Amino acid sequence: MRIIFMGSAELACPCLDRLLAHSADKVVGVVTQPDRPKGRSLQVAPCAVHAHVATLGIPVLTPENVNTPDSVAALCALAPDLIIVVAYGQFLKADILNLPLCGPVNVHASLLPKYRGAAPIQWAVANGETETGVTTMFVNARMDAGDIIDRIVEPIRPEDTAGSLHDRLAQCGAELLARTLEALRQGSIRRRPQNEAEATLAPRIKKADGRMDWRLPATLIHNRVRGFNPWPGCFCELLPVGVVRVLKSRVEPGRSEAVGTVLEAAGEGPLIQTGQDALRLLEVQPEGRKVMSGAAFLRGHPLTIASRCNTPSD
Repeated sequence: MRIIFMGSAELACPCLDRLLAHSADKVVGVVTQPDRPKGRSLQVAPCAVHAHVATLGIPVLTPENVNTPDSVAALCALAPDLIIVVAYGQFLKADILNLPLCGPVNVHASLLPKYRGAAPIQWAVANGETETGVTTMFVNARMDAGDIIDRIVEPIRPEDTAGSLHDRLAQCGAELLARTLEALRQGSIRRRPQNEAEATLAPRIKKADGRMDWRLPATLIHNRVRGFNPWPGCFCELLPVGVVRVLKSRVEPGRSEAVGTVLEAAGEGPLIQTGQDALRLLEVQPEGRKVMSGAAFLRGHPLTIASRCNTPSD
């Protein structure tokens, strides 16, 4: 089959590699996001997929809007039998949806209809789910709402962060895509409409989502620490140190102290009272400093019992 691959994020790279390794298919073009400013220096850089294929000699299109007449004409000229979409970042309108003979087919990092949207991995961890997975589906005009083709279930381990789960789901996605393509070739595809009553959303993560609210239960805060690692990271204001990012934590029994109180300032890291139980800060990053263990942080930033840990305003 002649395949156009649409993807931008790192999650998409293993799927693209699987397509390129299969001799029965030909990737005739890759559509990805334009180069954008990145990092503190705001230097213009390609997205993960563009960088991944830069030396492979495959035609690469980087439209700001893939649905313009010029973009659609460029895709049509590639005469695709199938369009594969993985973490691309733009909605596809009717002219593109109707272009390939079969598809477009999307690989999405959740067990649809749960966690439709831009950040399914982060929110699954942040919400304390114990399993997730990847789903292949036919793309339609609504966000992640097309008929389901197949899926793979993947457990969420207690120690998982969004980063560690991302890497496993990227490999699961490549495996599922290969399975789905084989079913397409054999004509054995079964499509199942999604149950709208079970649909949940996973909106794009904002930096403000990482603010730690100590009034919440420790388990919920802990899951957000996991879910927002590596980005945007959870953060709080630990007086008198200042703003601190929290990358690893543990739930422990609390006491009858005010929310946000430092209960212990020794051992593996600060222990903070929350709305229910307490949270031990095991790995942190003070503003402008490197990541360090909670114990190392205490050695360089002595705290006192009853110090305060606040939620910063910005």
